[in-house]
Amino acid sequence: MAKKKSSPVSAELEVLRKEIGRDNVLSLPRMTKITLNVGMGSWLHGAKDFAPVVKGIEAISGQKPVVKKARMSVSNFKLRKGMPVGVMVTLRGKKMHDFLTRFIEIAAPRIRDFSGLSARSFDGSGNYSFGVKEYAVFPEIHYDDVVKNYGIQVTISTTATNDEEAKILLGAYGFPFQRTPS
Repeated sequence: MAKKKSSPVSAELEVLRKEIGRDNVLSLPRMTKITLNVGMGSWLHGAKDFAPVVKGIEAISGQKPVVKKARMSVSNFKLRKGMPVGVMVTLRGKKMHDFLTRFIEIAAPRIRDFSGLSARSFDGSGNYSFGVKEYAVFPEIHYDDVVKNYGIQVTISTTATNDEEAKILLGAYGFPFQRTPS
């Protein structure tokens, strides 16, 4: 009788499969994309050049970002239609996994007074969002090149159907969630 071959499943996937309780590997949740956003509200006053923001996001993500422009004029904010208001980049595949690994292993430990990210920042559909107050915590940014600090808003999109599955998925990657006191 021939021996049945086992499928090549990674250890993380096996742990995820046991915790969620599904036998089919293809039905397990996975990450689809990571989106990085930077609002440039404070850069716009005084007609400053926002090229350092674009270069910083490009260095962090390894991909050229898209400059988002205002769709309408708002006089209270001194904003005209067509003015740049933000920078965004969407990471998928290898770049997405590389960014997540660099954030977990290098950038998160460099954040001052870091005790983990909140586990309450899920949106109800399995996606997770958090903010980084200083972009200079990433290893690609040199402190000498920092003109002005800005924050980055990060959104991790998953195929999970609820927040619990998404939390288990991100935990399998080693995501630094805050420990809840017992």
